[in-house]
Amino acid sequence: MVTGPTIRTVLGDIPPADLGVCNAHDHLFLRSPQLPGQELADAGAAAAELAAFRAAGGAAVIQWTPYGMGRGAAELPRLARESGVTVVAATGLHQAAHYAPGTVERVRPGLADLFVTELTEGIGGTGTRAGMIKVAGGFHGLDPHARYTMAAAAEAQRATGAAIGVHLELGTGALDVLELLCGELAVSPDRVILGHLNRSPDLAVHRAAAEAGAYLAFDGPSRANHATDWRLPEALAALAEAGFGDRILLGGDTTTAAARSVDGGPGMPHLLRRLRSRLELDLGADLVTRFLTDNPARAFAAEWGRGGSEVGTGVEEGAVGGG
Repeated sequence: MVTGPTIRTVLGDIPPADLGVCNAHDHLFLRSPQLPGQELADAGAAAAELAAFRAAGGAAVIQWTPYGMGRGAAELPRLARESGVTVVAATGLHQAAHYAPGTVERVRPGLADLFVTELTEGIGGTGTRAGMIKVAGGFHGLDPHARYTMAAAAEAQRATGAAIGVHLELGTGALDVLELLCGELAVSPDRVILGHLNRSPDLAVHRAAAEAGAYLAFDGPSRANHATDWRLPEALAALAEAGFGDRILLGGDTTTAAARSVDGGPGMPHLLRRLRSRLELDLGADLVTRFLTDNPARAFAAEWGRGGSEVGTGVEEGAVGGG
């Protein structure tokens, strides 16, 4: 029996030390009205992508796909088992624009209970439990939807211990998120992971977020329209030199079918085949290995609670367009 903090994977809870080299933010399955025709919905392609990641030296993938965006919860355990790659699923809710009309309104009344149920009992009727909560901010601010969703995430976090991963729109709004989650809503900063900080290479904001105690995820490399790979060594070196090397996570954030390596894109292997070696030139292999192993092992581990509120909102994954 595992005691102490554990990481909740789709195959059960594991000790943090067993996580290995981790892609801390990516997607095996994803669909959104914002990405028509680019759905990640092919289980065979997901299996091939995991195999390619494994061949590049990867051991674990954290899928940040939240509720209602085609998480593939029923497929994830099989894919993890057959690939040998540890997979962590997410609950949570994205920006309203990523859902069909009426979806957000249907889940809103029992949102915190929905998150707790998916973390402690399972997603829909699959029995696959989520291991983190994913929410989203807006561009340089937080609209009412983001504030409501983050309040529900904070309630679920207190009930379960799960980490909260935050999509920052184009990397902006990090300090607004921390003011809300860790100030008003009293979530411990070390339970918050700020995503997409590479897209806004403001070193002062990065340092302020690290000083607050949050984890900083630099994810989505190889996107030439973002300030990603070419500014990343500078940003990470600045954080490490300031003593915040233990706050950094790295991820791939593959969001379209065309971006998968098996379809000719960089995909999950790019993180280890190209980005890792590039960062090692400036930062050294030991520090980059910590970004990929020790840091995610701490960030996603939790002392799991059973849930402190009544669950059973009556909302099932299939009832609002799937997971």
